[in-house]
Amino acid sequence: MHAFSRWLALATLLSGVAAYADQNDLRITLLGKPDELPGECNQEQLETCATGNSRFQAFARAFAAGIASTNLMPPETLGHAGFNLNLELSVVSLPSSIAIPTEGTQPSTVLVPSFHIRKGLPFSIEMGGRVGWVEKSRMVAATGELKWAVNEGFTYLPDLGVRAHVTRLMGVRDFGLTSAGLDLGIGKQFPLGGMITLTPYGGLDFNFVGADTSTLDFNPDRPYNESLEGDSLAAFQDTGVYKRVKLSDNMTQRIYGGARFIGGVLQLGAEISFSRLGSVKLDPNAEEGETRALPTVVTFNTSLGLDF
Repeated sequence: MHAFSRWLALATLLSGVAAYADQNDLRITLLGKPDELPGECNQEQLETCATGNSRFQAFARAFAAGIASTNLMPPETLGHAGFNLNLELSVVSLPSSIAIPTEGTQPSTVLVPSFHIRKGLPFSIEMGGRVGWVEKSRMVAATGELKWAVNEGFTYLPDLGVRAHVTRLMGVRDFGLTSAGLDLGIGKQFPLGGMITLTPYGGLDFNFVGADTSTLDFNPDRPYNESLEGDSLAAFQDTGVYKRVKLSDNMTQRIYGGARFIGGVLQLGAEISFSRLGSVKLDPNAEEGETRALPTVVTFNTSLGLDF
């Protein structure tokens, strides 16, 4: 009986930990009901006239830009025997004019530390994977990538590369977010003596954002027995699903530039990127109507790794 009590206490503790939400965890329902306005509509401030669906679309684009705005490699590949391990840190600046439905106060910047691994393959092809954690949350962003160097290693010509990548956000209940993109990069490696090189690079990344939700409860604090007190449908009156954000209809553009330094097997890198989010309709369900331009998401990335 004493052993059973210990296991029961442990199970209770673990369930309490699992239910705990950190301040940067997401609570999507804070964006408001899908087809309703969050309060009075002020025509002089169009953002207050956006429905929950519009806010959801804007949030999805901004958050996807934050978790996928990392390249930290020039267009040249590692070579068929090459191998690279990196620890990376992204500092994501989130616009205050876009609602980010976090459990705590909406942050102005978020840190995303990551582990990045890359492997060279024949024919100037390279594959890699990255796992990043959104600070003060249970969210993890997993990225898979495949790169092909169209041109590399020529003395007087720059290196050119094409990179395809997919990022999926995990650790959020009732919400799915995916970013898929195609990256066109240019760079040039300059020897500084011996085994030391410096490679400046830049590029343009086209990202496509997809997001959806399960059925959400916008009144989770209702009494448990509410449906038993005269209205059997009461429990369903404050539920809904946000309009799906389709990959094919939501493209953002990221311009980035950076430099990589290699000394022996040690690698250092720094990069800055600017993601343009485009514009969204104030009511995505309307065929025509007002739109609002979304601000730019700025990300600064650094890396420390080993290049074999």
